Amino acid sequence: MPPRVATATAPDATGPDVSVEHFLKQRAVKIIVGGNYTLPNWYDPQGKPRTFACRTTRVSPFRMMVEVPVVGKVGDRLTSYFRDFGKFDGRIGDTMPGGFLLELEMTKPVREKFASKLTWLEQKQKNPSIRDVRKDARIIPESPHSTLALMDGSVHGCFIIDMSVSGAAVSAQVQPPVGMPLAIGACIGRVVRHLPDGFAVKFVETQNRFDLNRLIVRALPQPAAPR
Repeated sequence: MPPRVATATAPDATGPDVSVEHFLKQRAVKIIVGGNYTLPNWYDPQGKPRTFACRTTRVSPFRMMVEVPVVGKVGDRLTSYFRDFGKFDGRIGDTMPGGFLLELEMTKPVREKFASKLTWLEQKQKNPSIRDVRKDARIIPESPHSTLALMDGSVHGCFIIDMSVSGAAVSAQVQPPVGMPLAIGACIGRVVRHLPDGFAVKFVETQNRFDLNRLIVRALPQPAAPR
């Protein structure tokens, strides 16, 4: 019998928000699903809510760990959408570097349906049958966090939605204009279009797919400690 995720009546699953450390001890599915989310008080130049890309790392019917470019604060209410899950409303129950723990708000029938879907997705990911046949297949990086170096010399943290040998899709606090040169990690490119949750960059040179993680994924430099 395959292991089942926590059900809607499982003990130690409901009640007050839990910490990331506590959640890591609960039953959940380790699964990466891409999506996007909006945070309160984040708007674009037109006054519309900013949308950022994100991805899950661990999911139960009650909460999920999500890697993000903008973390937000504990208690922030947000709306999210995930490719294989749909739309969720919830609140941030705890934060961690580069991510947060999202407490899911849903009715009991919806939660039970979601639990069944998680069990099915867990089995599906063990037997992948879908192939990406595009010319430059998209690759999900081992870690989604990297750095974005702009023309003015500033360096910002960013979130890699996906990447290929010819470019990458990125989400970040900053939204460079189309045409701006920049560097994602060690790869130099130019913004070619804006996306609903970020922007697309085309590299100046085609990269080797086996070098992509090494070239793109970078940790944001930590500020020097005060003397």
